[in-house]
Amino acid sequence: MTQEGTQKHELTGKRIAFLFTDGVERSELLEPLQAVREAGADVTLISPKPGEVQMVRHGEPAETITTQLATDAAEPTEFDGLVIPGGVANPDKLRTDASAVRFVRAFFDAGKPVGAICHGPWMLAEADVAKGRTITSWPSLRTDLTNAGATWVDRPVHVDEGLVTSRKPDDLPDFCAKIVEEFAEGRHHLTAV
Repeated sequence: MTQEGTQKHELTGKRIAFLFTDGVERSELLEPLQAVREAGADVTLISPKPGEVQMVRHGEPAETITTQLATDAAEPTEFDGLVIPGGVANPDKLRTDASAVRFVRAFFDAGKPVGAICHGPWMLAEADVAKGRTITSWPSLRTDLTNAGATWVDRPVHVDEGLVTSRKPDDLPDFCAKIVEEFAEGRHHLTAV
């Protein structure tokens, strides 16, 4: 089998959760979704309420997408990895949902890989999992992440023990490649901070 063929199915048998709600940035949801599906993963779309979710394109309404599972019914133990897309309103709404916050925290407690892009890392601060991590994000989150105990860096993509973060839609090619790589690698060694 060619290396390309091997890479194409490197996530076969893996279950990846995508956590988002109204206001999710379209490209930051759909491009990672396509990348993990093309790599062979089984994907579940999770939101505080299952059903239609309004995506945005740079703050303007785009089409809707249907989620399959509510956060209060989602079991982190059933998934191998998590993606938190951005969009300003998306994580701002998610962080007020206690089930969504618990869901995110559980991935870190289990050492499972997580990808968060743009404003998505707000959920890391809310879930109290940013402390001791090196993270990149949309620049306006720098103070929030630093106050949550993270070291903030301005890079297209940064990987910290299974946590993949990126700044913006322009970084999506790097972000997508790294989340697939980290999801394929699986659980990471848990370190005390």
